[in-house]
Amino acid sequence: MVMRKTELHNGWTVRATGGPVPPEIADVTVPATVPGTVHTDLLAAGLIPDPYLGENEAALAWFHRSSWRYDTVLRAAPAEPGERVELVFDGLDTVASIELDGVELGRTANMHRSFRFDVGTLLTGEDQTLTVRFEPALDYAEKVQQEIGERPRPYPHPFNAVRKMACSFGWDWGPDLQTAGIWKPVRLERWSVARLAAVRPLATRTHLSVAVDVERPADATLALEVLVGEGIRRRHPLPRTGPATATVEIDVPDAPVWWPAGYGEQTLVPITVKLLHQGDTLDRHDSQVGFRDVRLDESPDEHGTAFTLVVNDQPIFVRGFNWIPEDHLLTRITRTRLERAVDRAAAANANLLRVWGGGIWESDDFYDVCDARGILVWQDFPLACAGYAEEEPIRSEILAEARENVTRLAPHPSLILWNGGNENIWGYEDWGWKAALNGLTWGARYYYEDFPALLAELDPTRPYHPGSPSSPGQDAHPNDDRHGTRHEWEAWNREDYTFHDRFVPRFCSEFGWQAPPAWSTLTETLEPGDLRKDSPAFLLHQKAEDGNGKLDRGLTHHMRVPSDFDDWHWATQLNQARATRHAVLHLRSHAPRTMGSILWQLNDCWPVTSWAVVDGAERLKPAWYAVRSAYAPRALGFVTRDGGLMLVAINDTAEAWTDAAAQIRQIGFDGKTISERTADLDVPAHGVRLIPIGELAVADPTREVLVADAGGLRATHLFAEDHSLAFDPAPPAMDVRRVGTGYEVTVTATAYLRDGALLADRVAPDATVDDMLIDLLPGESHTFSVTTTATVDDAAFLAALRSANSLAG
Repeated sequence: MVMRKTELHNGWTVRATGGPVPPEIADVTVPATVPGTVHTDLLAAGLIPDPYLGENEAALAWFHRSSWRYDTVLRAAPAEPGERVELVFDGLDTVASIELDGVELGRTANMHRSFRFDVGTLLTGEDQTLTVRFEPALDYAEKVQQEIGERPRPYPHPFNAVRKMACSFGWDWGPDLQTAGIWKPVRLERWSVARLAAVRPLATRTHLSVAVDVERPADATLALEVLVGEGIRRRHPLPRTGPATATVEIDVPDAPVWWPAGYGEQTLVPITVKLLHQGDTLDRHDSQVGFRDVRLDESPDEHGTAFTLVVNDQPIFVRGFNWIPEDHLLTRITRTRLERAVDRAAAANANLLRVWGGGIWESDDFYDVCDARGILVWQDFPLACAGYAEEEPIRSEILAEARENVTRLAPHPSLILWNGGNENIWGYEDWGWKAALNGLTWGARYYYEDFPALLAELDPTRPYHPGSPSSPGQDAHPNDDRHGTRHEWEAWNREDYTFHDRFVPRFCSEFGWQAPPAWSTLTETLEPGDLRKDSPAFLLHQKAEDGNGKLDRGLTHHMRVPSDFDDWHWATQLNQARATRHAVLHLRSHAPRTMGSILWQLNDCWPVTSWAVVDGAERLKPAWYAVRSAYAPRALGFVTRDGGLMLVAINDTAEAWTDAAAQIRQIGFDGKTISERTADLDVPAHGVRLIPIGELAVADPTREVLVADAGGLRATHLFAEDHSLAFDPAPPAMDVRRVGTGYEVTVTATAYLRDGALLADRVAPDATVDDMLIDLLPGESHTFSVTTTATVDDAAFLAALRSANSLAG
C-alpha cells in the first residue's frame, strides 16, 4: 500500500490550563490555527493586544509561566493487519505532552525536531480527542538547569537549558514573548511493508550520491529507484533482512553546473527516490539538487591562515548579511515574505546569508528561495552566546535535531558551510566562563567532535567551521584577525566605526551599527507622545545595553547630537549608513587577504532600534542603500592605508575593469575646482586596485571636498567631520513630476550637498524610493523615483528631503 498522508490542521481549539493568565482569558476556549501559536490565536480572537505595539510586550509577560491545551476531534480507522498508522508532528513549541482520548503518547522538549507516535492500535474509527498540552518552557529550563548545573549566558532566562529558539526569550534586538503552540504541520501517515525514513541526495559537480534509510517492521524484498532529471534512472535492490540502508552512486559528467549569483546560472535538477515492493511504489521522496563543488581554503600564508570559500574552483569574496527569523511569531512567516526578504538581500548585491545560531533551523521554503536565486547560505547549528551542557537531557536532543536537519537540508546547493555555533568558543575564552563553569561542560564536545563526526557521516560534501568566530585548531585566539573568522564589536560598543581600520581580518562574519527603524514604522508602533528617545515605549523597542547612549556617542565622533527627535532619528540613520559603508569598503579593499564581509544584520523580527538595514515592517533604512553601493560588483571609495589616503577601485566581476579612468577633483563647497587629475583604472577580474592620492594643499578643510568619478560611480572624502564643516543648510531646488508608478523628484544642488536622501515613507507609508545618499556638486541634479499609490503634494516631498546639510547649524 502506498504511503497515505492526511493533514490534521482543522478543528483545533486552545485554552489556558494554568499560570497567571488574565481572568478574561483563563476560562475562554478559542479556535486555534495549526500551524500556529497561542499568541497568534489570542491575537486573532481579540483577547490580547499586538505585542509589537507600544508597551504591550511587557504587558504580556504572563505568557512566560502559562500552560495551554490544544484539542481537536480525530476520526480515523484503526490499523489494518500489517499496516502502520503514525501521528507525526513536524514541530512542537516546545515542552509538550500528546494524548489520544486521555492516553499519553509521549512528551517532547525540542521545537527544532519532529516527533512520530504509533497510534494504529488506539484508533477506533469513531470521534476521538487529540490533545496537546504545553507547559512553560521557562519552568522546564529552570528545572533542567537546577539538575545539571547552570551554564553561562548573556541574558537572565536560561535559554541554553531547553531546545527552543534562543531569541524567543528576548535578545538585544528581539522581544521576550516565549511562544507556545503546534508551530509546524501535523498529520497521520498510513503505510505498510516499509517507508522512506531518510533520504540524503548529495551532489557535487559531476556526481550524485543518494543515501537512503528505510524503516520496515519485518523482512521484505525492497528496491530503490532513483530518477535524476529526465534522463537518468537507477534501480538498487535492498537486502531482504537486516538494516535497510543503501547509497546509490551516480556519475553525472555532463551535469549543468549551479553557480552563486553573479557567477553563472542556478540550474536545479529534480530528484525522485521511490521505494518499491513487488513492482509497487510504497513511498517516494522528491527534491532538487544543484551540481557544484564547494570547499574552504584555510591554507597558511604570510598573514596567518586564509578563510576563503571556493565554489567550483572559484574563490568567492563573500558579500553577506546575517539573518534572523523574519518574524518573532514564526508561524506568520510565509514563502512570499521569505522571497521578498531574500530578494532585498540580492538587490543589495549580497551573495550570502548567514543563518544565525540563536534562531531556528530555517524552513525548506527559505532554502528553496536561496537555491533559485543563487544566494549562498551559511548555516549555524542553533547554539548561541552561551555554554551548552553535554549531559542529558540536552545532549541527545541537540544530536537528534542536528541529524534530522542536516538530512533535511542536504540537497540544497545554496548551503555552502556548516558552522558549530555563534560566539560560544569566544565566550568560553574571553567572557569569564571558565571560572563560572568550574569544570562543567560547555559545548566543546559538540563543536570539535560531535558535529564533525555527524557531518562526516551525513554530509561530507561541505566544509565545517567550529564556531563564529573561531580560528583553525584550538591554539590561536578564536577572534584573532590573522586566522579564521572574526566578529568586530568594539567599534560599536566602545569605539567608533573608524576602529575597523585597525584590523585586517581574514573574514569578518559579524559587525554592524545601530539605527532606529523607518519613521513610518515608528509612528505605526508608538503613540505620538512616545516619539522621543527617552519614552518607556521607545526604550522597550531598544533592547541593546545602553543602546541610545552608544548611538549618541557614535554621533559625537562625526556630527552634533540633535536635540530634536525628528533630526536625531535622521542623524542616527545616516550614521548607521556611513558606518556600514566604511566597514564594508575597508574589508573589500583588503581582498584577497580578507575574503568575507557578513554584516549584522539584514532583517528585523519586529519594530525595533537595531543593527538591521531592513526594519521589522520591511522598510529599507538608509543603510540598505549604503550597503548596496558598498557591495556593488564594482565599487569606488576612499580608504586610509598606512596613514595615507587611497582611492580604492574594487572589481568583483569576471571581466577586467579597464574601460574607465578616475577623475579626481578637489572642489570647494561652492563648486570651484581647486585641483584635478585623472588616474587610469586597470583592475583585474575579481581584483582590487589602490591609487595613492598623495599630498593635497587644503586651504580650508571646512569648505572643500575630494571627489572621484569613474564608470558612473562617485566617491567623496571630506577633510573634517560634519560638526566642523561649513555646509549650506538651505534646501536644494526641487521639481516634482507625477508618473504612472508615483513621482519623479528632481533635486538640484546650489552648494555641495552631502548624503541627499528622500525619505519616501515620510510622504506616504507605502512609498519607496529607488536610491538614497547622493552627493551632488553645485549645479548637479539627481532624480529620485518614488513609487506610491498615494497623492502627495510638493511640500511633503520637500519636508522628506534630508541630507547632512539639513543637520547643519
